[in-house]
Amino acid sequence: MKKTLLLLGVAAAVVLAASCKQNNNGAAEAAPAQDSTAVAGSIVYFNMDKVMQGYDMANDLNSVFETKTGGIQAEIDRRGKKLEKDASDFQNKVDKGLLTTSVAQAQYQKLQQQQQEYQEYAVRKQQEMAEEQQVMMNQIANAIAEFVTQYNEEHQYAMILATAGGILSTPVVCGDPRLDITDDLLAGLNAAYIKTKETTKK
Repeated sequence: MKKTLLLLGVAAAVVLAASCKQNNNGAAEAAPAQDSTAVAGSIVYFNMDKVMQGYDMANDLNSVFETKTGGIQAEIDRRGKKLEKDASDFQNKVDKGLLTTSVAQAQYQKLQQQQQEYQEYAVRKQQEMAEEQQVMMNQIANAIAEFVTQYNEEHQYAMILATAGGILSTPVVCGDPRLDITDDLLAGLNAAYIKTKETTKK
């Protein structure tokens, strides 16, 4: 489900951002074009699902995100189970008459406070995860949009459309396969990403 939302969000951002013949300062150089029958002035398209599956940057960022969110969710679950155990232990003592009324009231109030703190913690962490996912989507969408703009400076297509998902969620229901630039675009994106990673290591 998260990956579906990621695909839809990135596709929407790219469709809005990657209008053709815009200036792009500092964008990565496009990889040499593969053989294509699409000529300048054509309306071409690429498959966003395929790009997202094969784009190394998207996969790397998604892997980091899943690892981080997995750790956060594990901590939320751990705290939740501890709170459940504390509540169960308290109830067991009350049922057996092992606590005075004043002690029981004090422990009950403490459990209520812990429950509130746990809920606030869980909500805060979930909001942080959602924010990080949005930032990741923006990073991927921005990288693709910048590359598509740079790519089109060389090819001069009239329009580049992004298709993703089912018929109802894509601007391209069907199209001439010769106008599909997905493989060429994906090769260029990965080449540009490799250059970026190499530059970062230096």
